[in-house]
Amino acid sequence: MPLVDIPGSKSITARALFLAAAADGVTTLQRPLRSDDTEGFAEGLTRLGYRVGRTPDSWQIDGRPQGPAVAEADVYCRDGATTARFLPTLAAAGHGTYRFDASPQMRRRPLLPLTRALRDLGVDLRHEQAEGHHPLTVRAAGVEGGAVVLDAGQSSQYLTALLLLGPLTRTGLRVTVTDLVSVPYVEITIAMMRAFGVEVGREGDTYVVPPGGYRATTYAIEPDASTAGYFFAAAALTGGEVTVPGLGEGALQGDLGFVDVLRRMGARVETRADRTTVTGTGRLDGLTVNMRDISDTMPTLVAIAPFASGPVRIEDVANTRVKECDRLEACAENLRRLGIDVATGPDWIEIRPGSPRGADIKTYGDHRIVMSFAVAGLRTPGISFDDPGCVRKTFPGFHEAFVQLRKEIVG
Repeated sequence: MPLVDIPGSKSITARALFLAAAADGVTTLQRPLRSDDTEGFAEGLTRLGYRVGRTPDSWQIDGRPQGPAVAEADVYCRDGATTARFLPTLAAAGHGTYRFDASPQMRRRPLLPLTRALRDLGVDLRHEQAEGHHPLTVRAAGVEGGAVVLDAGQSSQYLTALLLLGPLTRTGLRVTVTDLVSVPYVEITIAMMRAFGVEVGREGDTYVVPPGGYRATTYAIEPDASTAGYFFAAAALTGGEVTVPGLGEGALQGDLGFVDVLRRMGARVETRADRTTVTGTGRLDGLTVNMRDISDTMPTLVAIAPFASGPVRIEDVANTRVKECDRLEACAENLRRLGIDVATGPDWIEIRPGSPRGADIKTYGDHRIVMSFAVAGLRTPGISFDDPGCVRKTFPGFHEAFVQLRKEIVG
């Protein structure tokens, strides 16, 4: 039975880096994810004057509740959405002039709802080119706090950024949300803030964050549930068995809910306190599923959908159109390259059963497209990728780990 060692969660590592930088004292992060995104976040903190000490298995961050240690900085956020959204928010709580830019891919991704909310809170934030996109400059003078309204219908990261900022404001924050996707990611944020000494309240659609700052701590990073999904899907598709230690009943990440989708399709799933096992049964049933709350796993389901006995329809995933690429259309295009019948709408995709043929997958530089269609490759000879290396964003060792998995469960 393959035990798969999954790298740390990208979303948890990014939040932990923000919290550690904002906390009073020295925080140790155990088993953080080391990838292009998280290295970019840590590098950004360093540019802002925070001390980040790194060993292979842990990172230590000297927190600065008063904000960045430098009065001016130029930060390049690479491809990282958490980096590009969280770091300007962190910097706003300090005092100085901070410029943020990002890769062409990240420049295309939207930021305006967060920008508007920060401006409503009195933050001097200016976009240099397209409104609501990088590059941008924050002229920071601390944040007073107060009430603000936020549209988080494109990304829950806007709400997370404001919640993380709340304890650093002088009077606290009340954030009223008009729309919200990926709710489990907000639950991760609230649970992690609690670990750093802050309790977030909720009154209907309004989140209430007290002032007073964070306490440093030692924090262990969970394995990444979205990444684990490729290995769980591989088991379901091949009739093999995969166990991921460190992801169990108490896991913070909502994307572990993907195993419930696999269970509905016919796989056997066992979730214990400290691990989850998925065993393929030789059958995959079609289904209709709402993936609004676990939309990062949508491409994983798409990739195994052709092998199901009936149509697979995925609904309520409009926000996947504003990720690293338009994932709905990227998935549909690549399925058609494999010879599969697929239809899409504004927020849905439907895949008909078929026998995929080998093809070169167009990745759009999106790590999740590569990792998802690598799963389909377990039963489809001849799948290749135009940019296999883009997996370094979240899992630099993915291809090696997947080759090993193939040996163990496919033979």
